[in-house]
Amino acid sequence: MKVEVLKEEQNLAKINLEIPAEQANQEYNKAWKRLGQRLNIPGFRRGKAPRSIVEKTVGVDRIKQEAMDRLFPHLFADAISEHQLDIVAPPQIENLKFDLGEGIAVKATVELRPEAQLPELTTLKLDVAEYKLPADAEEKELASIVERLTTLESVVDRPSEKTDIVNIDFNGSVNGEAIKGGSAKNYRLDLADNNFIEGFADQLVGHKIAEEFSINVTFPEGYHDTTLAGKPAEFKVKINDISKKVVPELTDEVAKKVGPFETVEQMKEEVRNLLKQSEEQENTFRKQKAVVDYLLEKATVEIPDSMVNREAKLLMDEVQQRLKSQGLSWEKFLDSEGHESTWQNLRNEASKRIKTSLIFGAIAKQEGMQVNEDEFSAMVSQMAAMRGMEEKQVMRQLGNNFAAAQALSDQILSQKIVDYLVERAEFNYVPEEQVEQQKASSNVPEGTEVAAAIEGEEFDVLDAEV
Repeated sequence: MKVEVLKEEQNLAKINLEIPAEQANQEYNKAWKRLGQRLNIPGFRRGKAPRSIVEKTVGVDRIKQEAMDRLFPHLFADAISEHQLDIVAPPQIENLKFDLGEGIAVKATVELRPEAQLPELTTLKLDVAEYKLPADAEEKELASIVERLTTLESVVDRPSEKTDIVNIDFNGSVNGEAIKGGSAKNYRLDLADNNFIEGFADQLVGHKIAEEFSINVTFPEGYHDTTLAGKPAEFKVKINDISKKVVPELTDEVAKKVGPFETVEQMKEEVRNLLKQSEEQENTFRKQKAVVDYLLEKATVEIPDSMVNREAKLLMDEVQQRLKSQGLSWEKFLDSEGHESTWQNLRNEASKRIKTSLIFGAIAKQEGMQVNEDEFSAMVSQMAAMRGMEEKQVMRQLGNNFAAAQALSDQILSQKIVDYLVERAEFNYVPEEQVEQQKASSNVPEGTEVAAAIEGEEFDVLDAEV
């Protein structure tokens, strides 16, 4: 067999294979015999029909296809390995000649993994907006803790107030027609904290128990149900019950109920420590983000459109599944965001992911970084603890799912690379506005609705127990 590999621009390579007639005939004979084993041909026991009958039954082209399906994967794998081609997609056959007298000649194109050109990493100096806790952070946190101990007390001698919780029946209609899902009995509504249509809760203030009345609101223009968007609606309401919130005073006794504290001062000290930790974590995150943004802006890499489109389609499937799990419609998502805009956003996010992955791969290669057994085991232990599982169970799942194990390894390596760069970098804390201005003038892709639909979730590399 003759193999020729020609590297071209745009991260492509041509693979030309020439297989002599003798080998082509051998593969053809194996193919018609395999097909004969699977065919029920009248007058012949299975696998006993001669070549001419099998050819007449399924056709010569079908036999050739059977031969190529078995032969080509091995031939291409050998060629790719021998020439050390780092491919990102299966070969695409462009020209094929299968002649039993002359042999097989095939020309195929493969996409090579683009190489990222890295910026200077040894003397990183980056501006970061320093996060500082608000002056009233401790006060608000203490108030939040005490609020969780809030109790409710029934009110019978006054109308509802803005801080109350009411129990109501309501029926909504638009132009006299009932709104689907727009009615409820004994619905509990916090007048100070709810996600009802603007103006709904406000109009419940000032009414007494057993009072029946109507309120009028207008659905927002961007409402998820387009049949209601921007339309005025009427709701008939009856108040069944009114409760007021009773917030306890912060005392030593209350502190004992909150946690292992004997005094209020002990609880305050713990709150201060936790707030300080959150401040440090936020600044660490900002440093990590600054490093990644710098890499995305300064590194250069040519990514073929075909590679971006493939990743975008995978992202589209991911978004569809995420929306479905939330009870939302992909079609309505497209209608609200626009078909062209959605696809462009998917491509932007895909390009960003691919570029990040290629950059991290180049850094790992340049710095000789890889995931060792101890690091992998430590992450498995962490995952097991988070899920309330045994480590052996997690390891067994990963062992049965190569993609999940690889994804976990990639996560560990990516974090290792970011931590390594953060440790070596020099950070200059600057005002928030200055960082925003720098971001606006950079080449780092902005977030999109598509990104919002897939981010903010823990990357779960494990499925159900297999």
